[in-house]
Amino acid sequence: MSTLALRGLYWVTVRQYRRTLWLTGALVLAALAVIGGLRIWDLQYPDVYVEDGYKVPADDNSGFRMLRFGVEQLSLGMALLPLLAGAFVAGPLLAREFESGTYKVSLTQSVRPAAWLRAKLLTTTAVALATTLALMAVFRIGWGRTSGTWNLNWSDRGPYEASGVVLLAYVLAAVAVGALVGQLIRRTLIAMAVTGLVIGVVMLVLGALRWSFLPVKTVTGPRGATLWTPDNGLMMDMGLTTSSGARFDQSVCWDEVNRSPSLDGMEDGGMKIFENCLTRRGATGQYLDYHPQSHFWPTQLIESGILLALAALAAYAAFRLLRARHP
Repeated sequence: MSTLALRGLYWVTVRQYRRTLWLTGALVLAALAVIGGLRIWDLQYPDVYVEDGYKVPADDNSGFRMLRFGVEQLSLGMALLPLLAGAFVAGPLLAREFESGTYKVSLTQSVRPAAWLRAKLLTTTAVALATTLALMAVFRIGWGRTSGTWNLNWSDRGPYEASGVVLLAYVLAAVAVGALVGQLIRRTLIAMAVTGLVIGVVMLVLGALRWSFLPVKTVTGPRGATLWTPDNGLMMDMGLTTSSGARFDQSVCWDEVNRSPSLDGMEDGGMKIFENCLTRRGATGQYLDYHPQSHFWPTQLIESGILLALAALAAYAAFRLLRARHP
């Protein structure tokens, strides 16, 4: 057991933030109790069969509705974990040490600055990743039952992060960015706010770009037909095509409708004008662009690679900055 015990700076870091560790463990246990309890409640109601042999939750199954709500809120909360991890590293872990001057105590105990920072970051990273993995396991308890329902599709914000590996990469990037910002600013609250802003921008930008990493697939059909996304796909775009297969800009026909005099609305001849315009311009088909569910893991890996590169750059800059200020 002695070989597994924390020693030196690692023990000091854990001891210094033991209340935060206890709070983190309590939150994980609370999430497990809630999701696990709701799943057990849901099991008390047998499903009912509908057309085509599908099974759906019974109308009086309150447990399923609460479970769906709980899983949705848990996934959204998990998406905020990188913000919390980055803010903690930037503020209480580092900036407060520099702001109060207590870091000098460690550096006067024959401890190299790089070893001091490495112990803090490795301890925090281990706890953050363990917490994230534990919450992902809790999420899985309810995900298998509620996936595919409203706001709980594989591509939705929250479930996308909680059901893959990208959330772990976000946490690593947040820890590294927090380490850099905490040293640059050295003011607890400001460092936390700036780190949260930086990580928030990264999450928003990658969230907006993630479905551009891979090319979309397309299904086509005649104009007026109902097109569906195969393989539980994520629809990206849809519109009309001409007989040659070129995509047609419908705004041309909408402009023609809007320019028509004495037209009060689409019901007052507007739809007929619109349809005549489409026919006259050769819009005979339609298309639908989508990402199939098979794009989930490639997209996760590409996004994770970007985040790991960001984490490596931020960590390298953090140690270089520390070495420059405390050679």
